Amino acid sequence: MRILTCINFLVWGSFIWIGRGLLAGVTRQHVVGYPVAIASKTSMTIGGFVTRQAALNRVATPRAPGPRRARCAPWLLGLAACLAGCATTTSRPPPSCYHRAEAVEVEVGYCQAVRSGNHLYVSGIVGQGEMPAAVQAVYERLKQTLEANGLTFRDVVKENVYTTDLEAFKSSKDVRRAYYGASLPAATWVQVQRLYLPSFVLEVELVAEYRK
Repeated sequence: MRILTCINFLVWGSFIWIGRGLLAGVTRQHVVGYPVAIASKTSMTIGGFVTRQAALNRVATPRAPGPRRARCAPWLLGLAACLAGCATTTSRPPPSCYHRAEAVEVEVGYCQAVRSGNHLYVSGIVGQGEMPAAVQAVYERLKQTLEANGLTFRDVVKENVYTTDLEAFKSSKDVRRAYYGASLPAATWVQVQRLYLPSFVLEVELVAEYRK
């Protein structure tokens, strides 16, 4: 997008510069020629008319145009700034998709994780059965997904938890806490009526950040 903007600037800047040159030529001809013809017909001094000599004196000393270099300066400065911006433009890589179970994920229509810029967005991983076992299974698979993308739970900045039994999940918070240690993320825990399948009791999604 920045490259297209630079091209537009160059094209329109050229048109403006050419137009200014043409307009300047017409203006000089107008100042030197046309008023002289009017002045030759003006010889009265009554009621605001001026004498022919006064009119000729007025148009005989037109304002000298400024140096061409000075008129070019703003356009050249803009051109230099635009070229500098184009030279420093870096293309951002497109989001990349990570599959854990590609056949199933492609059939449903999602990626287990997507990296965009410096962030990794991990799709919800689900667990079933008793809540302590479901929590252990979900966070273990989240750990594997993070490690497969060069990250750990220390890099997680946001966690969203969806469960059909929030009280049971809160009772298993120590299992979850063991994975984070002292590096705690922003977190949202929500109780829902049901998940993708009726047997699922827990789903957790994460957002992690690549450290620069």
